[in-house]
Amino acid sequence: MKAGTRALGVAESYTHGATKSTVVGAVVRADRVFDGMVVGHITVGGTDSTARITDLWRRIDRPDVQYVFLAGIAPAWYNIIDLREVEDVVDRPVVSVSFEQSDGLAPALRDAFETSALAERLDRYNRQPPRQKISVNDEQLFVRAVGLATAEAERVVRAFTPEGGRPEPLRVANTAAAAIDEF
Repeated sequence: MKAGTRALGVAESYTHGATKSTVVGAVVRADRVFDGMVVGHITVGGTDSTARITDLWRRIDRPDVQYVFLAGIAPAWYNIIDLREVEDVVDRPVVSVSFEQSDGLAPALRDAFETSALAERLDRYNRQPPRQKISVNDEQLFVRAVGLATAEAERVVRAFTPEGGRPEPLRVANTAAAAIDEF
């Protein structure tokens, strides 16, 4: 991958008891150069994550970005992201990366929500591609990709992860979101 290839990493930070979660989009090149940032909020326990992420994309207005990385698919207390909808808007491959093995979100969603709120979240969650386990720098990551095959997603994740197990665009976005949230 060329050093100047850019990705937008989107991550969030949540303060216990808050009704909004800080979400940051960080543009980072494959050679680890930070190249832009956009900030927004998503509703804790809401259903607006997809809309807020696509809003970040529109506001940052970076046609040179070639990939979008998302830190998981359920930020802000199960505010499920629709990866295919994000891909439709950004017209770029979208890769959701999570860092822990799990049996899925369905049991947790059933514990947290009821009736139509549960049905809406389960429907959105069940429409997402399955997680695929990949190995990056001796770390296990779990990816869901739309707009590219799993093997290509693995190559892209590796290219943006020079060390450790967190792709640089997500590391920068998470660091910025936490700092903004603390401020």
